[in-house]
Formats: sequence, C-alpha cells, structure tokens
Amino acid sequence: MTVQLAISQTQNFPLLAIPLFIFSANLMNETGLTQRLINLASVLTGHMRGGLAQVSVVLSAMMGGVSGSAIADAAMEARILGPDMVKDGYSKGFTASVLTIPSNITAIIPPSIGLILYGTIGEVSIGRLFAAGLPVGLFMVLALMAAVSLSSKQKGYQPKRRRATFKEIVTAFIDSIWAFLFPVLLIGGIRFGFFTPAEAGAFAAVYAISIGILFYRELTWEKFKHTLFLTVVDIGAIMFIIAMSGIFGYGLAYEQLGDILAEAMLGISENPHVVLLMILGFLLVMGMFIESVVIILLFTAILLPMIEQVGVDPVHFGLVMMLMVTLGLVTPPVGVSMYTVCSIMECPIEKYVKASIPFIATIILVDIVIIFFPTLCLFLPNLIFGK
Repeated sequence: MTVQLAISQTQNFPLLAIPLFIFSANLMNETGLTQRLINLASVLTGHMRGGLAQVSVVLSAMMGGVSGSAIADAAMEARILGPDMVKDGYSKGFTASVLTIPSNITAIIPPSIGLILYGTIGEVSIGRLFAAGLPVGLFMVLALMAAVSLSSKQKGYQPKRRRATFKEIVTAFIDSIWAFLFPVLLIGGIRFGFFTPAEAGAFAAVYAISIGILFYRELTWEKFKHTLFLTVVDIGAIMFIIAMSGIFGYGLAYEQLGDILAEAMLGISENPHVVLLMILGFLLVMGMFIESVVIILLFTAILLPMIEQVGVDPVHFGLVMMLMVTLGLVTPPVGVSMYTVCSIMECPIEKYVKASIPFIATIILVDIVIIFFPTLCLFLPNLIFGK
C-alpha cells in the first residue's frame, strides 16, 4: 500500500500542468523577458522613496505571470537586484526582506503552482482561481509598496532615479508586452474552452518558445538545454513531495484528524469569519514548520469541507489559504525563500527577521481584509465565468 499510495498520487492528469508551467517559466527567464520586466519596473517605480525596493515589489507582480514560483522569483531578484541595493546603502536585512517577502505575490498571480494544486485536490475551478488571483495580487502589490515607502522614509532611503517620462513608460511597456499578454491569454483560453488547465501548461511552453525564437530571438540551443536541466531538477523535487504526501495524507484520513480538527473549530464558532481567522492562525503556524506544497496537499481535503459547511466560497478560501501557506516560505525556522535569499545575500537570519516584521504583518493584514471583504477576490471570476 505504501508504494501504491505514492504512485497513485502522481497519476493525476491535471497535475501535468505543474511541470509544463515550470518548463515555460524557465524558458521565459532564458528569453530575456525577465530583464525587460526589470527595466519596466524600474521605469514605473524607480522615482519613489526606496526606489530599488519598490522595483522589487512591482517586479514580483510581473514575474507572477512568468514563473509561478515564489522561491525562483526570490532567488532571481536576490542575484540581480541585491548587489545594487547594498551598494546604494540599503542594509542587508532590509534588502533581504524586501527581496524575499514580495516574491509571495508570484504565488498568487496566475499561473500559480499552488492554486493549480489546490484546485486539483479540492476540485475547484482553476480558471476561477486564476482570475481571483489577479486582484488579490494587485492588492498585495499596493499594500507592500505602502509598507516599503513607510519603512524607507523611516530609514532615509532615497529614490533611485528621476520620474520617467510618458514616452519611456510606453517604450518599456511595449518591450515587455508579451509578459502581460500571457496571463490574459491563459485565463481567456480557459474561460472560452480553448484548453484545460493542463493543456494551458502546454500552451505556455509553446508560447515561451515562440517568444524566444520569433520575437526576442535570444533562445539559443545552449539556453534551451540549460532550461531542460533546470526543469528536470525543479520537477523532480516537487513531484517527490507530491508522491510522499499521498502516504502522509492517507495516515491523516485513517486517523480521522480532519474530522477532529473540524469538530474542534466548529465547536468554538460557526461564524465564517471566525472560522477563517482560526484557519489563518493554524496555517500560519503550520507554514513555519511544513513546506508549503505539503500543506496544500495535506490540508486542502481536510479544510475545504469545513469551510463549505459554514458557507464560504471555495475560490475565496483558496486565496485566503494561499496567502498564509506561502507566508511559511519567508518565516523562520524553515522558510525556504528566506534561507535562499539570505544565503545569496550573505545576510544573517537575525537581521532579516528584524527587518521583515513590517512586511509579514502587511501580508497578514491583507489576508484579514480579504476574509472580511470576499468581493475583492470574487468579483473578477464572477465577471468572467459567471456566478
């Protein structure tokens, strides 16, 4: 049974979207799209207080439509923006936190690997989840930009450049237009039935190759081989976690831990807001000790029936859950994104933790606002797909 559970966990057709989206993300990084997005982010926000820090926030939102991986985005920004920020006088702790925490936006804006997993396990429309991720991601951007501005003012960090002209903004936007078209084509294709989420992953890979060869002409054979290597490594790690979670998930179901947890929470209150706040706290603690993919795989099937019982929309809950689950990537003691960036930046964890508190608090506040105002994430999927 141990062998069968691990194998059967991977024999799920919708999960095919994950390796295909990872492949397309790695391809887009090799086509020069990432550098064009950095230029656009700098043009849009470089004139604000804490200019390079603001660039990091906006870049994370733009990378959401490319990579779908918070860890990959954090590592990329640490290598590209990190040295310049330290050179410009930003402290290592502030730099590491502002490169790490906004990367969680990447896991919310489509194509989000976490939302694909949640939708597959919970049998929730991935198209609706993708559509809900866009306004939530934008809300996170605005909230984190405000937090960066306040922190930069307190620390005396100055703008990076003068305000860009309208011509500069238009030129930078046209240069990176293919990145913005991608999520639009993705959601539109799913909405109008051109492809399923798994087929959307194949479309993403073809789209990335077409851009690299026909438009930017930067995708060489050597870059393509390097992309394949990175993709195999990434997929191997994720699929191994997914396979092993089948065994652990069976144990949870066998011991009826889901029923025990639901009974305990609903015994305290059946008010949907109170239940969501309790789940928020539970996921925040779990995220500190368990990898985010594992939490989605193990607890989606446990928590979803409970929130449906109190009348919460599964799409609404999916975004609430993803915000808290991904927060585990940037919090000690086992935050993968945190360790990745601190390692690249050679930043002590203590300095990172101290500087990260305002930004972590901002994401928790965003999640609480979404809990009490579900329309923020539901209006777009309702508009595109109907109620």
